[in-house]
Amino acid sequence: MANPKRTFFFFYKVLCFMVLTNVALVTSKSTIEPCSNSDTCNSLLGYTLYTDLKVAEVASLFQVDPISVLTANAIDISYPDVENHILPSQLFLKIPILCSCVDGIRKSVSTHYKTRPQDTLSSIADSIYGGLVSADQIREANSIADPSVLDVGENLAVPLPCTCFNGTDNGLPAIYLSYVVKPVDTLAAIAASYSTTITDLMNVNAMGSTAIKAGDILAVPLSACASNFPKYASDYGLIVPNGSYAITASHCVQCSCGPGSRNLYCMPASLAVSCSSMQCKSSNLMLGNVTVQQSAAGCNVTSCAYGGYANGTIITWYATSLQPRCPGLQQFPPLVAPPTHVTRESVFAPAPAPQSSGATTVPKSPTVPSTGSFTGLSPAGAPIGSVSDASVLVNSVAALPAAVMIYLLIKLISPFLL
Repeated sequence: MANPKRTFFFFYKVLCFMVLTNVALVTSKSTIEPCSNSDTCNSLLGYTLYTDLKVAEVASLFQVDPISVLTANAIDISYPDVENHILPSQLFLKIPILCSCVDGIRKSVSTHYKTRPQDTLSSIADSIYGGLVSADQIREANSIADPSVLDVGENLAVPLPCTCFNGTDNGLPAIYLSYVVKPVDTLAAIAASYSTTITDLMNVNAMGSTAIKAGDILAVPLSACASNFPKYASDYGLIVPNGSYAITASHCVQCSCGPGSRNLYCMPASLAVSCSSMQCKSSNLMLGNVTVQQSAAGCNVTSCAYGGYANGTIITWYATSLQPRCPGLQQFPPLVAPPTHVTRESVFAPAPAPQSSGATTVPKSPTVPSTGSFTGLSPAGAPIGSVSDASVLVNSVAALPAAVMIYLLIKLISPFLL
């Protein structure tokens, strides 16, 4: 007859192992935004390079424009052959993506990866895509029955996290960055790095405490300049994070959001070669030009602004206004040279922008010179339209097997305590 005590301790060890394993599987969390329409929004991914990669290789991983990767990180695009510049391993970049509504939640589904020899779902998720996706999510998205068998050259869909929250944060324009928490991160450090507050991060991510774990994916609101283009424009909904740039209109127009500004400013891009007219009708002003004239009544301001890109045509808006005082010179975000190395700080702390060799440049001028919530409840003060507590629900359900294991363990122990 089997020894009861040995049987007890065997099952005790097995159950403890299963509980601990299950808990380990649910430690990583990601903020989920429910949705019910088919619209898209601009969003950002916080990505850390797993090895040295060319700009074009990084862009290819996410199926985005290489120039858009550079402008999103305020990297000077005027350098020769900049798309083939080699970026250093461990460099942190913001990757611009389109965020869609799929199966009732926000995510990006435009990224695909072609498998190579020695690839596994775990290496693709954790290394190549820097923890922005899990092996299970890739397996589920591609209906993979046996994850241990991957054919070389297989084209895998890679679902990536993103949020929109109506493009606002506390009623002001914002774009959301999906940030993968590092082992040394704290919520306070992340908030400080991205010029926000702990309270704001907790509200957006429906957090009941400031505790975060490596691998968690947080939605971080970044102050931004929003556009007001017509819906028929191909770049409708363009929003640019504060301190960075965006390229649009087939590389003909570059828009920026200056330091501390909420006003989107667009001008001809340095890459502009064959573009439609950028002159405002019934005027001599070109896109981005502003003239001012002081008068006794105030300051007469005349401008030629960008109004979107439609059917291969650059839309321009000519506007005049009387303002109390004349505006100062346009402030541009500082540009950095294409990075060649990574500083220790950019590896071990949140980095809102890539680190370069220290060189900064100014953007080229226009072609014509210018004259606390409770867990499970909708967070107070969260962006309008958000229901971020879905992330809490996902983790509560995932923890159910652990609760069952603990219950069975107690039931098993009970006879020995009597």
